[in-house]
Amino acid sequence: MKETKKKTISKKPRKSTGSVAGGKAKAGSKKNRFASFKLFKLLSFALRAIKYIIVFFAVIFILFSVLLINYSATPIDKSNVNVLVDIPTGSSFLKVTKILNEAGLVKSRSLFYTLAITKRATRVIRAGEYEFNTSLTPAAVIDKLIRGEIKNYVVTIPEDFSMKDIAERLEFFKLVHQETFFELARDKSFLMSLGIMADSIEGYLFPETYLFNRSMSTRQIMKIMVSQFWKEVTPEMVEKAGKFGFNTHQFVTFASIVGRESGYDAEKPLISAVFHNRLKKKMPLQSDPTAVYDLENFDGRVLRSHLKRNSPYNTYVIKGLPPGPIGNPGLTSLMATLNPAPVNYIYFVSKKDGTHFFSDSLKMHNEAIRQYRLNKTANTH
Repeated sequence: MKETKKKTISKKPRKSTGSVAGGKAKAGSKKNRFASFKLFKLLSFALRAIKYIIVFFAVIFILFSVLLINYSATPIDKSNVNVLVDIPTGSSFLKVTKILNEAGLVKSRSLFYTLAITKRATRVIRAGEYEFNTSLTPAAVIDKLIRGEIKNYVVTIPEDFSMKDIAERLEFFKLVHQETFFELARDKSFLMSLGIMADSIEGYLFPETYLFNRSMSTRQIMKIMVSQFWKEVTPEMVEKAGKFGFNTHQFVTFASIVGRESGYDAEKPLISAVFHNRLKKKMPLQSDPTAVYDLENFDGRVLRSHLKRNSPYNTYVIKGLPPGPIGNPGLTSLMATLNPAPVNYIYFVSKKDGTHFFSDSLKMHNEAIRQYRLNKTANTH
């Protein structure tokens, strides 16, 4: 048998990898440290940059705030001039700023608009006509806009003005359009909405001192005046008028004649008594103001020819009351109608001083006419 030779396989020693791994680890560590350092430096730079930016904008903000505060508290100018500005309905604040700028009330549109934003004024501006004095500060101008302090006109409507007189006065203040006024004055649906059962608004525009503004429509202004009438004329007054045989319209018509005949409140119950007594006796009222009420161009003088006019209002030719009021009576005339003086007078004649002489007989009346007549156009009844 052959002997099997054993091959001796010598094992080579394995190369050590520890030193390589360690080197790589050290290199990686250095890279990480370098990357961390770069990141730290980058973060530090970014933080410093942010800090500088914040400081920069803080300085800008402070400077702008000081500028804005100074602007807001400085008068527009010292000329002390009143300026009227009309802000149309639906105007944006940019439009408002433009309007104010064109009126010379804004020195810096950007600062003014910024100030308005800080005051939250950009969405709360009321349309209308404003009056600003140039001595106001921008802040005061914006505050006035926020409060909606539109310009009001104090309008006094004297007792016994006709609706034509009232329309002219309101148009003088540019508060109404006369054409619209007269259309509404005879608009049946509008009159019914106001509780007026008549062909015209005459008599129901209560004489008073009102605060109106130009943002109001003609319709609104007329409605306000009629509302005042219904505040003054109570249901109790209407009920008392019924005891004299008057409906509301007749009551107002009678009062309008009393008012147009005399401007002296103390005389009105006497005037009222004369007309009540004439109605009871079925005598014509013979009131001069009724004879000229519907004249287009009346110059203030009542002529004899006027007393013969064929007019539905002329109480020299018609019996009883005219078809409607000849003016807008005040409370004194309305109360005098309901409270005639307890006298038997059926005549009165002007004494040419604004007062009248009253009598209960034609003979006494004729004597008074001779005494007080100064010319052929004396007012006689």
